[in-house]
Amino acid sequence: MPNFSASIHSKLPKVGNTIFSTMSSLARKENAINLSQGFPDFNCSPELIELVHQAMKAGHNQYAPMAGLIELREKIAEKTNFLYSGDYDPESEITITAGATQAIFTAIAATVNEGDEVIIFTPAYDCYEPAIELVGGKPVYVQLSENEYRVNWEEVKKVINQRTKMIIINTPHNPTGSILSGQDLQKLDKLISNSDILVLSDEVYEHILFDGYEHQSVARFPSLANRSFIISSFGKTYHTTGWKMGYCLAPKQLMKEFRKTHQYNVFSVNTPIQVAMASYLEKKEAYLELGAFYQYKRDRFRENLKGSRFTLKPTAGSYFQLLGYENISEESDLTFAQRLTIEKKVASIPTSVFYNRPIDHKVLRFCFAKSDETLDRAAEILQTI
Repeated sequence: MPNFSASIHSKLPKVGNTIFSTMSSLARKENAINLSQGFPDFNCSPELIELVHQAMKAGHNQYAPMAGLIELREKIAEKTNFLYSGDYDPESEITITAGATQAIFTAIAATVNEGDEVIIFTPAYDCYEPAIELVGGKPVYVQLSENEYRVNWEEVKKVINQRTKMIIINTPHNPTGSILSGQDLQKLDKLISNSDILVLSDEVYEHILFDGYEHQSVARFPSLANRSFIISSFGKTYHTTGWKMGYCLAPKQLMKEFRKTHQYNVFSVNTPIQVAMASYLEKKEAYLELGAFYQYKRDRFRENLKGSRFTLKPTAGSYFQLLGYENISEESDLTFAQRLTIEKKVASIPTSVFYNRPIDHKVLRFCFAKSDETLDRAAEILQTI
């Protein structure tokens, strides 16, 4: 095709391929064990696949309602009340989305205006900043503590001003595996109680917590929930990341604005999968046992790395393990991650990419949502470094 000569002014001039695409592509090219991108290398429940198959054969193959099938929204409302005592109206306060990232983008696009400031905690999952910038907002960054990755709420207080529109929280946290406590949520609630500041709570790993910790959903805190979008993911819960199915909870006045954007973004999402999920949500054990399932994998991976030159960082939730390599190399984390993939055939994610400025603590992120065989092979290689 002939080159288009007009000048294009990029709305995201700093953005290229995500680090996840880059490292997964390198892993494929090098035939490396891919512990970089956060997806399981094992299959989901055969029962869930069969439910989708049955829904397709039964003719559920046309558009779903814009907000999602009411049967599924009702099941989500029941689940939220069962787990967190949170009350959400299935008709007006729950919307099914094409994955969590779409829900996050929609919540930001629906409420953040040009010049509004949005507080992000770094290291941060990489979809927050571009969404804010696309709608003309300004990301404001607060760095988590270096070793424990905790929030300093006094630092948050310092950056709040009349332009602050939203605070984004993420628990369990990607990439660090840290979690917010009930005390953290109470401090947040108190900090913004006399303001109009909104909260976007990314809770896609809500069922993956370890060592007896309970997930502190915003839904547990009524006054906080009344100003919050809560985002969750079926993909993370049911090992179906490729299905891109998530949902958003929000009070009626916020959900009204969310749906205005949602209907022109994707309108509605996969109908037969919604039918299947509505049925599968009745199996409470499928999500109640998820934490134990992944704790076994975390513990197996960590045990196999004992005695290695890597430093094992604590992880209380999610399916990510941070490993420090300060005893191994002075290389940048991006260079070391690439060399590890090419020379040792194990792919990871450099954590410096999750910061807004040059910060390199010599730490890599590894995904342990993998088969035991995959984790054992990767750990065996890492032990040799």
